[in-house]
Amino acid sequence: MGFRTDAIHAGQEPDPSTGAVSVPIFQTSTFVQEGIGKHKGYEYARTKNPTRLALELNMAALERGVAGYAFASGMAAETAITQLLLKHGDHAICGSNVYGGTFRLFDKIVRHFGISFSYVDTTDLDELAAAIRPETKMVFIESPTNPLMSITDIRGVARVVRKRCRVVVDNTFMSPYFQRPIELGADIVVHSTTKYLNGHSDSIGGVVVLKHKEDAEQLQFIQNAAGAILSPFDSWLVLRGIKTLPVRMDCHNANGMAIAKYLSRHRQVKSLYYPGLPSHPGHAIAKRQMSGFGGMIAFDLGSLAKAKRFLSRVRLCALGESLGGVETLISHPATMTHASVPPAQRRKLGIADGLVRISVGIEDVKDLITDLDQAFR
Repeated sequence: MGFRTDAIHAGQEPDPSTGAVSVPIFQTSTFVQEGIGKHKGYEYARTKNPTRLALELNMAALERGVAGYAFASGMAAETAITQLLLKHGDHAICGSNVYGGTFRLFDKIVRHFGISFSYVDTTDLDELAAAIRPETKMVFIESPTNPLMSITDIRGVARVVRKRCRVVVDNTFMSPYFQRPIELGADIVVHSTTKYLNGHSDSIGGVVVLKHKEDAEQLQFIQNAAGAILSPFDSWLVLRGIKTLPVRMDCHNANGMAIAKYLSRHRQVKSLYYPGLPSHPGHAIAKRQMSGFGGMIAFDLGSLAKAKRFLSRVRLCALGESLGGVETLISHPATMTHASVPPAQRRKLGIADGLVRISVGIEDVKDLITDLDQAFR
């Protein structure tokens, strides 16, 4: 089936008891059993819930994996991946420019279990290859990265790794509509469902999709044993969002390109980061592995004072953390999403105090540009 058809139908057969087109919200903690060891496939909702299962089947189909598992947040999903792949004495490689929460998880929590991390520029495949050790068990990348929109060649990473360890890709910014890492050679894909998959800024969640059956079986065990599951209602909200994912992403992409072109001509913008522009250093790779460029843009205004003045003047663009909703959100990475990254490291990565990140929504793009224009003035 085509992607748009799968987004609406995969894992979502009409309810057999009522014929309901929308998957019901099975808001129950347990299920009655007909006898000892005799049930209808469901025993306890932490282990398995029909609403959550529908989402998991849907995401496995969209990302072209063997199975998917939904968690209470994107960070809970990443935590489960570390429990799947890493143990005491192991080594992992992580992209140097990733979401601040990912760095915080790895550096402030996982590292203390005797696991070492190397942070490298994964756009440089030679640097990545040099960082691989015999004890390396995971390479974790974002592409595009948060917030500088750097592009990593996912096929190239898979080629360098050569199955010596698992390649994990955070695909939150692109969604499976624009990019499918498993088809590009990745082993595991993770999403914050909070963002584009849900798309309406009313749910927190995460999902992991896996390429290998043995990984899927072990992650299912971890999901049940650790218990950081996505609730039935949140599962239903994400399923509802995914039905319109293709049409929303097309609009995010069109609006993102229009605003990126507007910003590229603005004299107050010192640097602009958007892979859809030919001037972006990763543009050629992005064109090969993505079918669209999305609605995430970052731009540098030159100083913290200028960024503060600008952000205090936007009206239609809402100042707030998160991204991927139908409404446009604008943020200041240095003090918001990447505040957990030490200042010296932020500067080294290029996350300047004047950097602004915008998650372009699906409003009328003329209204968005008018808002940005008056804030600049």
